[in-house]
Amino acid sequence: MKFAIITQVSHVFQKGNYFAYAPYVREMNVWSKYVDEFIIVAPLIQASNTVIDIPYNQENIEFFKIESINLLGFKSIFNAILKISKISRQIFKAMKEADHIHLRCPGNIGLLGCLVQILFPNKPKTAKYAGNWDPKAKQPWSYRLQKWILSNTFLTRNMQVLVYGEWEGSTKNIKPFFTATYSEMDKVAIQSLDLNRGINFVFVGALVSGKNPMYAMKLLDTLYKKGYNVSLNFYGEGIERKALESYIASNGLEKIVQLKGNQNQKVVTEAYQNSHFVILPSQSEGWPKALAEGMFWGCVPIATPVSCVPFMLDFGERGVLLQMNRELCSDWRSNLEQDVRKVEAVVNDKVDYDTKRRKASDWSRKYTLEVFESAIKKMLEQ
Repeated sequence: MKFAIITQVSHVFQKGNYFAYAPYVREMNVWSKYVDEFIIVAPLIQASNTVIDIPYNQENIEFFKIESINLLGFKSIFNAILKISKISRQIFKAMKEADHIHLRCPGNIGLLGCLVQILFPNKPKTAKYAGNWDPKAKQPWSYRLQKWILSNTFLTRNMQVLVYGEWEGSTKNIKPFFTATYSEMDKVAIQSLDLNRGINFVFVGALVSGKNPMYAMKLLDTLYKKGYNVSLNFYGEGIERKALESYIASNGLEKIVQLKGNQNQKVVTEAYQNSHFVILPSQSEGWPKALAEGMFWGCVPIATPVSCVPFMLDFGERGVLLQMNRELCSDWRSNLEQDVRKVEAVVNDKVDYDTKRRKASDWSRKYTLEVFESAIKKMLEQ
């Protein structure tokens, strides 16, 4: 089977291998077990692979290089218009060769893929929508257009659309799905952690405004000033790093807050294992892997109620749902005070903490790589 992947994930070619963002490649490596060849349509950049990039396991890869595009600003839109024709031709060529078409959405390349796939109504197709599928969410027009095309069973035929969460009113081709990081072999006992010896928080994700790392910092700072023995480690990089460094220096948090940068899976896993809480006050998510991974190792999740996060946290039964959300309330200071009280309530109630920790781990450990692989195999066999 020739399996065509249409994605905007940037790739690097080095020493005979194609490298890309590790979580994405790990997932595609599962798909590769059941196909003969990958046809990849994606940007190919001149750079060295980083600690968060890994190679594909699939040896048979035909790569269709395209340029990245974005729609942020007049100049970018104008440049995108000049590139769209060539990119669309590459996508069409790959889809024509393929036995199965796989779209990675949302994104600008995913949007073009959504449009071109209409020309192949008889080919089996899948789309992985990794963003927030909530029909009520405020999103860019390009995201809404992709969701509309994918949901339209007249335009989009013979396709299974994999989304996070179950949403009322979904068309028959929309399939609730999940993702996974750890295997059955990783299900070792979670470490016993004492809250009285210090309360460790971990943030894993890009240091960008959409993930709100500064809100995590302010929540930690407030707890610290209230006398709690807390610490916070950030894993990730992004444009918010300088603002975080400035805040740490201005508020004397050097001893309790560390910016660890991008790290490999082993280092991040050890961070989860030694943390009491995983925090992600994000504005938008699909299936936030940082939460699911932290929960696997017994971290109590602290997150905003976006996308399927309320379901993941069982509406607060296995975690803490934050109020920090622009859609919910514009008064961030009031939100912070409420959220600090919510975290304090868990910290000061060992029974509640232990219960949430156990429930979080039990839930996350249902979604292993073996279960994920079985679901993908079944889908490709249909």
